Amino acid sequence: MQDKEQKKENPSHPKSKRTARFSDMLLQVTTDLAKTKSLDEALETLVKITTTTIGAERGTIFLNDAATGELYSRIAQGSFRREIRILNTKGVAGWVFTQNKGAIIHDAYKDDRFNKAVDVRTGFRTKSILCAPLRTVSGEEIGVSQILNKIDGEFEQDDLDLLEAMTEQAAIAIQGNIIVEQIEAARKQELEFLDVVSQVSSELELTPLLQKIITTISTMLDCERATLFINDEKTNELYTEVGEGLDEKSVIKFPNHLGIAGTVFTSAKPVNIPHAYADLRFNPSFDKQTGFFTRSILCMPVLNKEGKTIGVSQVLNKRGGSFNSEDEKRLAAFTSQISMGIENAKLFDDVQNQKNYSESILSSMHDAVLTLDEHGTIKTCNTAGLRIFKTPILSEILEQPVKEFFDGPNAWLLQKLEIVEEQEDFLDAELIVEGEKLSVNISLMPLLGQKSENLGTMIMIEDISSEKRMKSTMSRYMDPELADQLMTAGDSDDIMGGKQSVGTVLFSDVRSFTTITEELGAQGTVKLLNEYFTIMVDCITDEGGMLDKFIGDAMMCIFGTPVPHEDDPDRAVRAAIRMMTDLKIFNDKRSSEGKMPIDHGMGINTDAIVSGNIGSPKRMDYTVIGDGVNLAARIESACKQYGAHILISEYTHKAVKATYRTRQVDYVIVKGKTEPVGVLEVLDFHDEDSYPNLVDALGLFNDGYRSWNEGKWDQAIKLFKNVQKINPEDKAAQLYLERCDHMKKNPPKGEWDGVWVMTSK
Repeated sequence: MQDKEQKKENPSHPKSKRTARFSDMLLQVTTDLAKTKSLDEALETLVKITTTTIGAERGTIFLNDAATGELYSRIAQGSFRREIRILNTKGVAGWVFTQNKGAIIHDAYKDDRFNKAVDVRTGFRTKSILCAPLRTVSGEEIGVSQILNKIDGEFEQDDLDLLEAMTEQAAIAIQGNIIVEQIEAARKQELEFLDVVSQVSSELELTPLLQKIITTISTMLDCERATLFINDEKTNELYTEVGEGLDEKSVIKFPNHLGIAGTVFTSAKPVNIPHAYADLRFNPSFDKQTGFFTRSILCMPVLNKEGKTIGVSQVLNKRGGSFNSEDEKRLAAFTSQISMGIENAKLFDDVQNQKNYSESILSSMHDAVLTLDEHGTIKTCNTAGLRIFKTPILSEILEQPVKEFFDGPNAWLLQKLEIVEEQEDFLDAELIVEGEKLSVNISLMPLLGQKSENLGTMIMIEDISSEKRMKSTMSRYMDPELADQLMTAGDSDDIMGGKQSVGTVLFSDVRSFTTITEELGAQGTVKLLNEYFTIMVDCITDEGGMLDKFIGDAMMCIFGTPVPHEDDPDRAVRAAIRMMTDLKIFNDKRSSEGKMPIDHGMGINTDAIVSGNIGSPKRMDYTVIGDGVNLAARIESACKQYGAHILISEYTHKAVKATYRTRQVDYVIVKGKTEPVGVLEVLDFHDEDSYPNLVDALGLFNDGYRSWNEGKWDQAIKLFKNVQKINPEDKAAQLYLERCDHMKKNPPKGEWDGVWVMTSK
């Protein structure tokens, strides 16, 4: 017995030597690791001890990342110092980790578990491998220790036992460093999180705010793309103009109930999808448009403090795997902190848009607008104000006391400003600006707050100087007798306020006005039109008509309102005939002077119209409106089609009391109308020179038109050709020859009613 104990305690015994070696190594591991101050330093120390003790070329410690299911190395001996990540089920290290037992491999390239890709990436040639699980004393597996290529001989079981013993001894220190590092990382992340939240809370512009948010989300969750969608309550759409991985000009907008984002918005619940294409809610069309491939999706509602969903944050493609519960918590925490910043930015954006909108309105206004604060200091002035007051620099007006601005001959306005707090005031007055007298309409309005407190005053100034000059100039075109009748009529207020009656409207329009403008230039064109209008207006007023308005080179004239006559349709037709005869005299004079002649067409219609003083309180015009007016304008535009100068509607033709030389040129459905309207041409202005044998031609044309209505194309063609023999310039006859030829080739379907649909106005 004593011999056995002596033999057991003999230090020269191989087993005693092995135990002593283990004890020395473990003591060295404990001592050296105790000196380390970080996880990287601890891993490097353990690698150095294991490779040196066992005698290998290279060693690596792989730690397990439970969140991603990966083994990663933080430090490797040799010249390579970079992170290597592999799935914790792949390769020799993955096998050892999942099986929780060591492995000895003498020829790596003959072992199916060996991953050659690592050698390819690093350039290192692996021959043999010794790999042991990295376990704590309690048996918790936190990684794998692996050493490569034993320098002398092959790896043996004693080497594996020693490696397992050393890693187990080191596991406590490594795990402690991991915990410390995680605490430091969490603290750093929390500080960064608070810093970003602080920045977000202080950002008022929406686009920079969204850019900050998505950049933070992308970094925080380590994903390929991040987008923050905001709900547009006006259109019920989710939209974003910025996104990580999106083109700078990309704008995404879609209904707030569609897709993954729509589902999250409507349900206010997060969605975590590890495999996008396996989920029926996923819409792959955006991937097809952009070429991006979506693998995983995490989508989180953004709620305001009342719990209302105001948007959705969405992140795509977590690097290294799918989004986990920790990612959900982090994104939820972040979105809950940024919702207030988003609402503030949206509110600021709305206010800014409203401000820009108001400024645009003021800039485009023709009237000057000045606002004063409660102390009488000018705070704003629009572009029209600068123009009216002949002040090109805005700063010369702003912040100026109104008492100094409206002084001297304009000081009377200050008295009006003193009483404007009680009620609005409207003035028709005069202002003196740099010695020039301006006729103006001035509106003074108090500016009140929500609690009716005085905020200041608004001054609106309309410069009507040019308008008064224009009215003075144009007054000579109005019939004085008509004006006297209107003013002395007992029911003038009713007439001006609005009246429905039957009237005759005459439209005239100059032909080839563009050519005239190009040839004569601006001044020459104005001079010509003034001469032309003077003659034409006399023709109208002499027949008791009223010039309603000039429309460029066109005129709109009224017969029958405001003072009606029994023969207003005849007056309109007689005026049109005289306009043609007087125009011939005018053109003969111009031709003798070597000037180009002018031509025009006229359309007349008798129908129900509405007349009255129409406009705004600041600008009113007496005019007529209604379908009867529109039809007259469209009949006038048809003159060119038939080569006519005077066209009247069937309503006017039925209303006239006298007999005129007319022919029906069509029975058409005018654009904008559903019922066909008869259109007739008046030819009484012609003489033997302008249309020889007019009576014979009229008879032939009317016979041809009846044949056209009866669908007798050949007979109609013969008659229209006879019209052309009398007058080759008869455009209406030529038009019907073309129409008859078309109808012969394209017979009408069903019963022919003779109606030709007019496609132009």
